Amino acid sequence: MPARLNIRAELTPRFPTRKRRELIISAPVSKSARGLFPVRLKYLSLYWNAAAFCSTNCPMERIPYLGQTILKWQVGASSFLALPEMGARLMNWNVTLGDGSVRDIVYWPEVENLDTIATVRGGNPILFPFSGRSYDQGEIHHWRAADGVRRPMPIHGLARQGKFRITRLDEGGFSAQFVPDEVAKAAYPYDYEFVVSYRFDPRGLFVELQLTNLGNQPMPWSAGHHFYFTLPWSPGRSRQDYLFETTATKQFQRDERGALVPFNRATARESLANPNLVDLIHTGLRREVFAVTEVPTGNRLHFRSGMANSPAGELAVVTWTQDEKSPYYCIEPWMGPPNAAETKVGLHTVAPGQTQKFYVEITLG
Repeated sequence: MPARLNIRAELTPRFPTRKRRELIISAPVSKSARGLFPVRLKYLSLYWNAAAFCSTNCPMERIPYLGQTILKWQVGASSFLALPEMGARLMNWNVTLGDGSVRDIVYWPEVENLDTIATVRGGNPILFPFSGRSYDQGEIHHWRAADGVRRPMPIHGLARQGKFRITRLDEGGFSAQFVPDEVAKAAYPYDYEFVVSYRFDPRGLFVELQLTNLGNQPMPWSAGHHFYFTLPWSPGRSRQDYLFETTATKQFQRDERGALVPFNRATARESLANPNLVDLIHTGLRREVFAVTEVPTGNRLHFRSGMANSPAGELAVVTWTQDEKSPYYCIEPWMGPPNAAETKVGLHTVAPGQTQKFYVEITLG
């Protein structure tokens, strides 16, 4: 029997960004499980034994956190943390660099509990069935379906605060199906399956949103993602050092009644320090690619998004941050601009018995 190793950690760093004040505990164990035990979770006491240690031969772990069980995947140098059953939420992605330091890619803040995970500004909230704010004749948080009935629709839809059921769980990621409650059924009264699938890779991720119409009525949707990316990436950098690049040919803002207003004071290559980028809708994409570059180093995040049988020009990317001091910047791939149900711009329809998919791929470059 291998030697038993018990570890107890009471840690204070912010979870799960792993850049500062991290505690690393190492101990010799059996030949098959020797190595370092990185433990960087807030409010966490763990007792592990060597036989249960997840090394490169066991890339997924279950970790208790704030009354829930989060999942961790170690894929090469990348580590991914997620809570699939609550909003299908990706929480954090970080990469261990060659010098042993850890760089956060997807940001997650310090939180006291997960009761309000839908409103946590971090990770990747899933936006379904509609991204952004919905309006009906100027009244916010409502939408009108083909039957003419006005229904409530919260900002960014129903999924980010919803429950999901795991349908796939393996060393490469997960799939989870939305389980609508009565509120969601009243707001979006269709018979459907909505599934979020993640595949994790050493230098990136692939996420797919899939909607299958099980009913006999066409279903409108215009879903999206709300990725929170840590910024800056490197010590001593500022937003001025980061460039957002897109093939968009049109930019819009949204007025107080939900209408799209053309905006002509931003280009396809802009510094993230430019305040004009905040809450800006980029559309009319010539290609399904965009990127963020750290100019002094040339390090990049590459994005690719798309839908089968849908031209790139119908998709959208939204750039947003809360304020100039926020430790994150959001790059949000959407199926179309906000308020799609009313404006019909970027609105997609799934016919009865059919399935549509929207994918996003993000890689380090």
